[in-house]
Amino acid sequence: MTTLLCFSTAFISIVTCFDSDSNLGVGVNWGTMTSHQLPAEKVVEMMRVNGFKKVKLFEVEKRIMEALSGSEIEVMVGIPNFMLLDMSRDQSYADCWVDANITTYAYPGGVDIKYVAVGNEPFLKAYNETYLQITLPALKNVQNALNRAGYGSQIKATVPLNADIYESPESNPVPSAGDFRSDIKDATIEIVQFLDSNDAPFTVNIYPYLSLYGNPYFPMDFAFFDGSNRPVFDGNYFYTNVFDANYDTLVASLTKAGYPDIKIIVGEIGWPTDGDINANVKNAKRFNQGAIQHVLSSKGTPVRIGPLEIYLFSLLDENNKSIAPGSFETHWGIFEYDGKPKYELDLTGSKRNKKLAPVVGVRYMSRRWCVLNPRVKELDVLAKEIDYACSLSDCTSLGYGSSCNHLTLAGNASFAFNMYYQLQGQSDWDCDFSGLAIVTKEDPSVGECRFPVTIAYGSSVVVFHRKVLKVFLGVVEGCIVFLLLVS
Repeated sequence: MTTLLCFSTAFISIVTCFDSDSNLGVGVNWGTMTSHQLPAEKVVEMMRVNGFKKVKLFEVEKRIMEALSGSEIEVMVGIPNFMLLDMSRDQSYADCWVDANITTYAYPGGVDIKYVAVGNEPFLKAYNETYLQITLPALKNVQNALNRAGYGSQIKATVPLNADIYESPESNPVPSAGDFRSDIKDATIEIVQFLDSNDAPFTVNIYPYLSLYGNPYFPMDFAFFDGSNRPVFDGNYFYTNVFDANYDTLVASLTKAGYPDIKIIVGEIGWPTDGDINANVKNAKRFNQGAIQHVLSSKGTPVRIGPLEIYLFSLLDENNKSIAPGSFETHWGIFEYDGKPKYELDLTGSKRNKKLAPVVGVRYMSRRWCVLNPRVKELDVLAKEIDYACSLSDCTSLGYGSSCNHLTLAGNASFAFNMYYQLQGQSDWDCDFSGLAIVTKEDPSVGECRFPVTIAYGSSVVVFHRKVLKVFLGVVEGCIVFLLLVS
C-alpha cells in the first residue's frame, strides 16, 4: 500500500493507494492476492517466453512495474475502488497519483502503459450503487491528470464494468433487445459519452462460466466456443456460444445509446480449475483455448465483425481472494501459485497442444507436510480444528465436485492442517492442532488432489496473516510517499 501526501498552494491532500500492438490480441490479468508472491521479474520473464503481449494489473506495485520496465509488454494499470471517492473529489489527488504511478514508469524504454482502469466493476449490483455517482468524476479527473502530464494522447482512462450492467428482457431474451439496466442507465451512458469523446475504449468483464454456475439449467455447451446443438436465433443472426451473445447484447445497448462503434475491450474472461463441479482443468483448457482461437480468427461476433481484444483471467492462482462469490475464486489461474502451468495452451491460435513455460528458479521450503496423526484415537475436537485451519487458509479444493472432494475424513483433516501449516511457513508449532497433527516427509497427495509445499521465503514476497508493518519514506515527483506493508 502506498500513501501519498500531495501539496498544492491551497491545501494538503492525503492519498492512500496500492502500490506491439494492434487491437487484435490476447492479454492476461495479473492479480497479486496471494500469501506467497513469486518474484516479479521471474513472472515477467515467464510471460515474455510464453508470448503474452498485454497485461492488466489491479493496482500499481513498485516491484511489478520495475519488472515490466523494458519488457515491451503493453500494460493496463488499475486504481482500486476504495480510491474512487477521493479521486472524484480532488483533481490534485488524481494529479499526484499520475505523477507517482504513471510518470515514474512511462518514460521511453520504461513501462508501456496504454490504459488506466479507474475502479473495478464499480456498478456491480452487489455494491448497491456505492460508486454510482463518483465513478464518472473520478474517471474525468484521471483523464485530466493524464492530459496535464502530457500522456493524454497515448494513455487512456477507462472503467472495467461487469456484464450485469446490461440485459435483455425476459419477454425477448435475444442480443438485439439488450439495453443498459434501468437503474444505472443514465450513469452508464454518461461514462460512454466521456470515453467516446476521449477516444477511450469501453471495458467489460464477461464470464460465461458464471452463466453456467448460476443457472443449473444453462446448456453447458453454450458456455464454450466449439459449437452448440442449441443455438440462439436473433433475426438474421444466430449464436452458438454465450460470449458472442453477451458481447452483442452490449453492442445493442451501446447502439441504443448512440455509440454503435465505440471500441470494446473485454477486461476479464476465463474459467477456474477447482472449487466447483464444473471448475476443472479440462473445462478451463477447453474454454481458454477456444477464446484464444476465437480472438485470433479476427471474425469477431455476429454483429461486431472484426478483431477482438481480451484479457484472460487470470495468470496465477490467488489464495487470499474472497470466496464469497464461490469456492472457485482462488483457482482462476492458468498457472499454479508457484508458476507451474496447469494445462497446455497455444497462444498463437494454431490449434496445437503447446506446453507453457513455467516460472523458473522457484525455490520451495522443505518437502514436509502436516497431516492428521494416525495414532490419535480421540477425535472429539477434530471438526473444530479443521474449521480453524480452513478459516485461515484455502480449503476450497475440498468442496463438492472439487479436486479433493473424494478424501476421507482423515484426508480432509490432513489437507486442512497442511494448508495452514504451509501458509504459516512450516513452523513446527503450527502443526499441532490440539495434538492431532504430525509432520511427515511422505507426500500425502492422492491422484489429482495435491498437497502443496509452500514457496521458500528467499524467493518470494511473503504476506503474513499476523500483523506486519514496515514504513519507507521517499519522494516521487513532488509527492511524499510512504510504503506501508500491512497484512
